[in-house]
Amino acid sequence: MPTPDAPLRIGTRGSPLALAQAHETRDRLMAAHGLEGACFEVVVISTAGDRILDRPLKEVGGKGLFTREIEERLIDGAIDLAVHSTKDMPTLQPEGLVLDTFLPREDVRDAFVTLTGGTLADLPEGATVGSSSLRRRAQMALRRPDLELVEFRGNVQTRMGKLRDGVAHATFLAMAGLSRLGMSDVPRTPVDPSDMLPAVGQGAIGIERRADDARVRDLLAPIHHRDTATRLACERTFLEVLDGSCETPIAGLAELTGDGTLRFRGEILRPDGSDVLEDGGEGAPEDAAEIGRAAAQRLLDRAPEGFFDWRT
Repeated sequence: MPTPDAPLRIGTRGSPLALAQAHETRDRLMAAHGLEGACFEVVVISTAGDRILDRPLKEVGGKGLFTREIEERLIDGAIDLAVHSTKDMPTLQPEGLVLDTFLPREDVRDAFVTLTGGTLADLPEGATVGSSSLRRRAQMALRRPDLELVEFRGNVQTRMGKLRDGVAHATFLAMAGLSRLGMSDVPRTPVDPSDMLPAVGQGAIGIERRADDARVRDLLAPIHHRDTATRLACERTFLEVLDGSCETPIAGLAELTGDGTLRFRGEILRPDGSDVLEDGGEGAPEDAAEIGRAAAQRLLDRAPEGFFDWRT
């Protein structure tokens, strides 16, 4: 067990949301094992994604920008585990690392945020919507081709400041992030997944560790949420088969129904919103990965010639 003299080192990015997620992980471990806070150390690690804010993610390396430096510290033993937003995680981990612990999933919905209130449909023609997410931008272009879409990076606080400065009329945030930050004052309208599918893994905290570290594996076991893991097995397999990255507009959501059935919906879009293909499936939770794989393969089979040319 970790002690104040040899604390468990939790690696994280330094944004307010990342720290909130690291502290939630620490608090759950404290409760599960009856440990005091001094038995844990939260280690803040700066990532390229945090430092490079003046260019779109697709131009500077995609999802790995938010994980690479943290994973390097995990591999070299400077930290014992890493806490991530699962939606930021590549589908494949570096050799020697595993992402196999997930906390109970929060609200999966996107939040439409505008200082003037209202919904996406209420925006006037030509209004500016800011987002760094290629998925959200493609979905907006599909639904409201009359809007002007602009790059909009930074943490929640930075994005809210950009709205106040008039950089854009509206933006999108994750409901889960707002909830974890206790930001009930942010004017937002939740977007139902039936209207706009979220990112794969949205709302889920994932914990990465060294594959050969049995001590950390055993410490994490009591806080692992199996239903969340089942849903993510479907979604992340879907993403992996489609070769998803920050350059790929992909959305997907797996849900467990009251009778124990796993239901999945997914979509792929052209970045300009000119085309979208949708698929899904359902079945037993133990078949989660195969449900996601089959839906992805059907989309690949249905995609017209040239659909993915923009990825090259």
